[in-house]
Amino acid sequence: MYRGLDIGTAKPDADLRARAPHHLIDVVEPEHAYSAARFGTEALKSIQDIHARGARPLLVGGAMLYYKALIEGLNPLPPANAAVRAALAQDAARAGWPALHARLTACDPALAARIAPHDAQRIQRALEVWMLTGQPMSALLARPRAASASEYRFIPITLEPSDRSVLHARIAARFDAMLERGLIDEVMQLRAQPSMHAALPSMRCVGYRQVWVYLEGAIDRAAMRDQGIFATRQLAKRQLTWCRALAGRRVIDCCAPDAVQQAAAIALQSWDSV
Repeated sequence: MYRGLDIGTAKPDADLRARAPHHLIDVVEPEHAYSAARFGTEALKSIQDIHARGARPLLVGGAMLYYKALIEGLNPLPPANAAVRAALAQDAARAGWPALHARLTACDPALAARIAPHDAQRIQRALEVWMLTGQPMSALLARPRAASASEYRFIPITLEPSDRSVLHARIAARFDAMLERGLIDEVMQLRAQPSMHAALPSMRCVGYRQVWVYLEGAIDRAAMRDQGIFATRQLAKRQLTWCRALAGRRVIDCCAPDAVQQAAAIALQSWDSV
């Protein structure tokens, strides 16, 4: 969704987007935050528009929290506040994220118990919600959720590896390909923008975070590559955990040579049965 983040997100190129219309790409500048709640609202609007044209949407991606926001709705939370986030980032730079985790423990012990002391993104968001509302985020999460796309029938098709080593090899090859395509230059261009800094959600994305640290001179290229591949593997592991919890999912072995054809066949069969 972020403009300018093309290589590290494997964004579809102009030719593919001309042949197959894509939605919710390049909808926000990289210095701004984009939430799962906003995605849920905008994705639902896109789905409604697609159906109004007599077509059927195909949701593709791996951000499972965003998918959950769409099909189930999210609890009412305040939008991101740049000033509050900047203040928290400054506090973390001085004292470290474990210190902010201790602060979170004081105001929202239930949520803090589920967040690791170095999980910067989740600690920052939880403290941001507390500072904006005066209420623990755990209490807000217990409230009824917002409207969702529950009126639609979703057919989840997941690509899951039968051989984890194959997945790991593909992740390494994918990261190397991004480096060859110019990921470092892409991050250099982003860093040159006065509004950009390392604490932004866009720059905490896997790959961008590691290249940013490399460009700051804190690690060498080999370490950047290793850390980027490791972070991608951890992300894949979390996404697989989400996938396995999906009710009624159709599983395809992504190691199979005809995995794409299998996915297409299931999608077409499912559409015909609707």
